Amino acid sequence: MVMSDRPSTAPAAPPGPGAGGDVPTAGQVAARRWRSSRGVLFAVLALIVIALGIAALRPSGSGQDLDPESARPGGTRALAEILKQRGNPVQVSRRADDAAGRAGPGTVLVITRPERLTDRDIALLRGARGDLLLVEPSRDVLAGLAPGVERASSSYEPVSEPGCAVRGAEIAGRVEFGQSDTYQLTGGASGGIGCYRSEDDLHRLVQVPAAGRTITVLGSAAPLTNERLRDEGNAALGMNLAGARAATVWLIPDMPAPGSGSEEESLGDLLPFGVKLLILQLIIAVVLVALWRARRLGPVVAEALPVIVRSAETVEGRARLYRAHRARGSAAEALRTGTRERLVPLLGLPRSAAQDPAAAREIVAAVAQRSTYDEAMAGAALYGPEPGDDGQLVGLTDLLDDLERQVRAS
Repeated sequence: MVMSDRPSTAPAAPPGPGAGGDVPTAGQVAARRWRSSRGVLFAVLALIVIALGIAALRPSGSGQDLDPESARPGGTRALAEILKQRGNPVQVSRRADDAAGRAGPGTVLVITRPERLTDRDIALLRGARGDLLLVEPSRDVLAGLAPGVERASSSYEPVSEPGCAVRGAEIAGRVEFGQSDTYQLTGGASGGIGCYRSEDDLHRLVQVPAAGRTITVLGSAAPLTNERLRDEGNAALGMNLAGARAATVWLIPDMPAPGSGSEEESLGDLLPFGVKLLILQLIIAVVLVALWRARRLGPVVAEALPVIVRSAETVEGRARLYRAHRARGSAAEALRTGTRERLVPLLGLPRSAAQDPAAAREIVAAVAQRSTYDEAMAGAALYGPEPGDDGQLVGLTDLLDDLERQVRAS
């Protein structure tokens, strides 16, 4: 950095109007703030758009979904009426204890809305007799009622072939699941059969024998709903699974009372997989942006400037900052400090005296002896109060210049 021979630590006098030192207007300040914050704003808007997109793609539901008494598109009244016409009436239950009491050796207990089941409900249903049909079960329900079956992932395929030996699936043939959970059989599922294989070799329908009964896990509720019952072999699959025995008990539990849910559920268990994936992507993006914007990972080192910055330009820029913030006190102190540092060598005093308050009286007396100003005026110039306005600051600048000129000339 190239500087002039004379060090300039004090700012020059504020430039007058038309000299390029005007205070920035409100519009200029707003434009500068917009340029500095637009990146963050665009990032926040992008996150909002992504969140809205995920919310729009997520299928909407209601409290009457999978209800055999509901004629809404998500209800299952049509399937219940078909079963009734075939001589297999559907008994609707709203409580797990009631459904467990109704289930018997010749019944199929259809369990829907598993997110409403508590640990106590799962324990009651584990002791129920008869076959089970679990529709989109949660991990807790799978662990408690379907040993050896684990949820693997989620998959979407418009139409799927059975490809298994489950008679109800073979008769139904092609079924339109849409978005569906997929499952895998572990060592605890002896004799289990998987149907409707996905592209990653997992199953949308799994049937396992356990404790003298058959447990069927269905990864999608779409084939059972009023809206999708007419598609492909959906109606046949629903009748073959729910009507596989002489009677059908359909459990659609009411919302549990507050505080009666599973105590082991954590926030991670409640978050959908898509939300977890979004959070992971955001963390990776933040880390990448931080690495991209990082200035230096090592210690600070001195580097030569690529251009020459003259001392006058540095002083003028600093003076403009003082003026923009109306920092007359800081500007006056910088002027006085620079003047004292240049005067003490001329007065034969050590350089440290310029910053030593104890040496103030000695400096003022020496300046008064070598100039036309008395000690009161010299003290006010070198250690006086903050100027009240810009005019006083300009006057202080002239006074300090004249004081230094006389000391140098003496």
